[in-house]
Amino acid sequence: MGAPDGERLGPYHLLSTLGAGGFGEVHLALDPEGRTVAVKILHPHVAADATALARLAREVETMRLVQGPHVAEVLDASLEGAHPYLVTRYVQGRPLSAVVAADGPVGGGDLVRLARGLAEALAAVHAAGVVHRDLKPANVILTDGGPVVIDFGIACALDSASVTVSGAVLGTPGYLAPEVLEGTGAGEEADLFSFGATLAYAATGRHPYGMGPPSAVGYRVVHHDPDLEGVPGWLEPLLQECLRRDPPARPSAAELLDRLGAAGPAVHAVIPRSRPPSSAATEVHDAAGARELGTREPGRARESVRAQEAAGTRGATGAQEAARAHRATLAREAADVQDTALHEAVAGGTVQELSTREWRPGRRPAPGRPSAEEARERRRAVLHRRWVIGTGLLVSLAAATAREPLPEVSLLLLTTYGLATLVDGGIALFARRNRSRAVVDLACGAGAVALWAVLGTFFSTLTLALALGTVVFVLVAILMAS
Repeated sequence: MGAPDGERLGPYHLLSTLGAGGFGEVHLALDPEGRTVAVKILHPHVAADATALARLAREVETMRLVQGPHVAEVLDASLEGAHPYLVTRYVQGRPLSAVVAADGPVGGGDLVRLARGLAEALAAVHAAGVVHRDLKPANVILTDGGPVVIDFGIACALDSASVTVSGAVLGTPGYLAPEVLEGTGAGEEADLFSFGATLAYAATGRHPYGMGPPSAVGYRVVHHDPDLEGVPGWLEPLLQECLRRDPPARPSAAELLDRLGAAGPAVHAVIPRSRPPSSAATEVHDAAGARELGTREPGRARESVRAQEAAGTRGATGAQEAARAHRATLAREAADVQDTALHEAVAGGTVQELSTREWRPGRRPAPGRPSAEEARERRRAVLHRRWVIGTGLLVSLAAATAREPLPEVSLLLLTTYGLATLVDGGIALFARRNRSRAVVDLACGAGAVALWAVLGTFFSTLTLALALGTVVFVLVAILMAS
C-alpha cells in the first residue's frame, strides 16, 4: 500500500490518488515549489526486490535525460525507505484506452497526430538509450497538446524474477513483442511492436490479437497475424511492418517518424488547398470516389482512366463531355463514402476552404424569415403588451379595494395609470413607428377604469383585499424564484 492521501512523502505533499498499475500507485502531489507532479509509489512486492530496485536506481539517471513534449519526464526518485517512489511530470488528460472505450476508434487528423506523437515519443526515449518495454493504450495519455507517453523504462528496469512472477510485466500480453513473451530479450524493436499494436487498437477499437486469457493472447502474438481490418490504408503498411515477428525487420522509431511525416500530407490531401472554395465540396466527393474505386474496384477505376485518356484524343468538346460523364459516374459510385470522407476531412482540419454564408449589414434575410431588427421589435411589442395589461389589472384591483375606505388613493392610482398610458401612446403616435402600441395603451387605460367600476360594484372590500393580497404574494414569489 502507498502512503495515504494528505500525508507527505519526502518533500512531496500527496493530494489524491490518480490510479494504480502493475508497478505502483500514482498520486497527484505538490512539489516544494507548489507545482503539481505525479508520484508513483512502488507496490510492496516490487519494493521488496532489491535487485529490481538496484537496476531501477541505475536507470533513473538515464531516464531523466529523456525530454520531449510527448513524454512525461522523470523529475525525481527515491528508492530507499519503506515507500520507494518516482516523480514524473503530471499529465492532465485521459488514457487512450478510456477514450477508445468511451468514444470509439480514433480517426482522421486525430489518428495522424496520435501516430506522429507516439513516434516522436519513442524516438526521444530511444535516443536516450532507454527502452519503454510497456507501451500500451493505458500508458498513453491524450491531452490538448497531443499524446503523452508515461512509465517509460520502468518495466525494463524492474524486469526480474520476483516482479515477473507477480504479473506486473506481463499485464497486457497483446501489446508485448513476441521476443518479450518468449523471454529472449527486449530492445528498441519491442517498443515498435507495441507501437503498432497500440495504434491498431486506436484505429479500430479492437485489440489486434483479440481478448481472452493472457496465455491465449500471448500464443496469438507469437503464432498468428494481427487483426488490422478497419485500419486506414495509409497506416496499415506501417503497422504490418511494426508487427512483424522478426525484430530486425521492424523499422526504427526515427524511420517511422520520417515515414509518418511524409505520409501526413497525403492523408490531408482530401481537399486540395490550391483549389477555389466553390469547388471544395466537389473535390471531396471526387477524391472519395477515386479512392474508393482504386481500393475496392481497381478494374472500374482503370476503365475510368482509359475513358479519360480516350476523351483527350477526341478534341476539346468530346473531352468536356467525357469529363462530365466521368464525374457523374464517380459521384454515383462514391455516394456511400462521401460522408466518411467529409468526416475524415473535418477531423483532420482540412475543410477550412469550404465557404459559409456570412450575414452582413444590408443583406436580405431568407424569404419568410424576419430580420434580426424585426425580431427585436416583435419581442419589444410582446413585452410591452404584457406589462401594460398586467399593470392595468393590478391597478384596477388595488383601486377597487381602496374605493370605499380610501377614495383618494383609488383615484390617484387610476389617474397615474391613465396618464402613463396616455403619455406612452402619445409618444408612439408622435414617432409614427408603432401605431398599434398607442392603441394598446389607450385600450388598457379605458379597460382599467371599466374593470375598477365593475369590481367595486359587485365585490366587497374584504373580498377585493384578499384577492389583492393573493396576487401580490404570487408576484413576490415569482420574483424571488427568478
